[in-house]
Amino acid sequence: MEQTAYPVQLSVEYPDRNLGRLSTAFRIFVAIPILIVLGSVSGGEAIQFGEEAGQGSIAAGGGVLFLAPLLMILFRRKYPRWWFDWNLELTRFSNRVGAYLLLMDDRYPATDEAQAVHVEVAYPDAARDLNRWLPLVKWLLALPHYVVLVFLYVALVVTVVISWFAILFTGQYPRGLFSFAEGVLRWTNRVGAYAFLLVTDKYPPFRLSP
Repeated sequence: MEQTAYPVQLSVEYPDRNLGRLSTAFRIFVAIPILIVLGSVSGGEAIQFGEEAGQGSIAAGGGVLFLAPLLMILFRRKYPRWWFDWNLELTRFSNRVGAYLLLMDDRYPATDEAQAVHVEVAYPDAARDLNRWLPLVKWLLALPHYVVLVFLYVALVVTVVISWFAILFTGQYPRGLFSFAEGVLRWTNRVGAYAFLLVTDKYPPFRLSP
């Protein structure tokens, strides 16, 4: 049976070359600066508007705009495009940092370039594509996925350690382990887009593949 494409897609280009052994060996330390940058844009804070845009503010929970889109979908049947763009770009940046930590790329994560990590999310027509009441319970409906992801991430830690040794000795990331790491990232993004970005009502599939 043909699989239906989910409206949230992630792919990571396999590095068909020797990866840097030195940066791989000390990856957790080399990544500290970019983790600080990511933390600075992911921290919970309010975005304030001045007189030119009208008085007001919106809350950013953990960097991702969640409550504001929820309220707009619930009461206005809208998902403002710039809110969507912010969530999408933050998701892309987070995935570049995540792929770097998982040793999937030895290029330092860029703040504004896709590099080897590609995340695509379909912009929703809130009035047509989104049920106005589902955002209230999506986080709860995704509970089975949280349980599965816990086990997947335990396995991911093991595979990354194995890959770390493989890169140090051979310079290559085992392709099967790379595909598994990519699949876990893909699964995580689907659940996040459904439960917290609120960009789709389509329930995430239980699979690692696209």
